[in-house]
Amino acid sequence: MATEVILLEDVEGLGVQGDIVTVADGYARNFLLPRRLAEKATPEARRRVEKIKSARRQRMERELEEARRLAERLASLRCTVPVKAGVDGRIYGSVTSASIAEALEQEGVQVDRRHIELENPIKELGVFKVPVKLHAEVHAILEVWVVEE
Repeated sequence: MATEVILLEDVEGLGVQGDIVTVADGYARNFLLPRRLAEKATPEARRRVEKIKSARRQRMERELEEARRLAERLASLRCTVPVKAGVDGRIYGSVTSASIAEALEQEGVQVDRRHIELENPIKELGVFKVPVKLHAEVHAILEVWVVEE
C-alpha cells in the first residue's frame, strides 16, 4: 500500500518542503512521521500547505523586487573608499568587502559584506567594478573608487 504525505522538511531523494508525495506505508509510519519530516496529506493539511506556499511565493516576489530596486540604486552610486597610500599609489593594508560595505553604509545603503563578491582585496588606488549578488536572480556592478585620504 501507499500513503500520501506532505513533506515538512526537505528529504533527500524524495522532495522539498511542501511537496505532496506518495510513499510506502512503512516508510511513512516508521521514518517520515516519527521524525516529523512529513504529515499525512489530509484536506486540512493540504489547505494549510497551500497557504504557506502562497505566503512564501509572495515573500520571494517581494524580496526579488527589493533586490531589483537596490541593484538600480547601486548601479547609479559611486562608492568612495578613502585609504592611506604610499608614493607609488600602493595603499597601506587593503580594501575588503567589509570596508566596501562600511562605505556603502555611509551612503545610506545597507548591503551585507558577504554579498559583495570581491575576488581579491584591492591593494591600489583607482576605480574598480565590483560585482554584488543581491538575490539569486539579481546581480549588480558597483563602481568603487579607492582614493587617497
